[in-house]
Amino acid sequence: MSRAAARRVILPVVVFVGLLIVWEAAVPLFSIQQIVLPPPSGVAVTLVDTAGPILFHARQTLMTTLIGFGAAVVLGLLLGFAIGASATVNDAVYPLLVGFNSIPKAAVVPLLVMWFGIGSVPAVLTAFLLAFFPIAVNVAVGLATLEPELSDVLRVLGASRWQIFRKVGVPRTMPLFFASLKVAISSAFVGSVISETVASNAGIGYLMAVAASDFNTRLAFAGLFVLAALGVLLYGLFAAVERRMTSWAYSD
Repeated sequence: MSRAAARRVILPVVVFVGLLIVWEAAVPLFSIQQIVLPPPSGVAVTLVDTAGPILFHARQTLMTTLIGFGAAVVLGLLLGFAIGASATVNDAVYPLLVGFNSIPKAAVVPLLVMWFGIGSVPAVLTAFLLAFFPIAVNVAVGLATLEPELSDVLRVLGASRWQIFRKVGVPRTMPLFFASLKVAISSAFVGSVISETVASNAGIGYLMAVAASDFNTRLAFAGLFVLAALGVLLYGLFAAVERRMTSWAYSD
């Protein structure tokens, strides 16, 4: 592991551990009731004691998130390429896309529940809706900002529109695409959890809703820690793929 890569791993860990130490000390120091803010040690005990149920609900949330995210990647790429490559599609679709993205997705969840019932389908669709927009927009922007001078030179050299798209447009779009994946996976988790808290019988969102109804603050925080861990792991995975696939686009 290079020094820069080690620093990117070590520094966040050091900061996180420092925050946990401050948190652990602040609870007894300021006489905070554990029903309001439990110490990290108490959350850790709950994580160990309820590892089985938490693992079950974490798998459910991860599954729904990845399904919705995968659909968002496929459709976001297709629509993003269409918007970026065609001024007609851009003028016709992009304003509608922006308008739909302006609708709070929490307001859409009740409709999804009425249409598809309680379960995994609303969570998958909500994850898709939140992850789709950043992918489509970044791909469209990457393709639409291709320098006209470069396209003109390639046409003079005999390149077809398809060759320009495949040899120049797609590589030019990849850094923005992989950057959008890191944003989209976090948004997908948000979508899944929002739907699970409203209408589901499984998932971390459902678990946290049950914990809140029982005033089980430790379990609620345990769910938050699991969500944060899953988000960081997937973010790190896509960041590693991004650095490997688009290293040519970054300076040392």
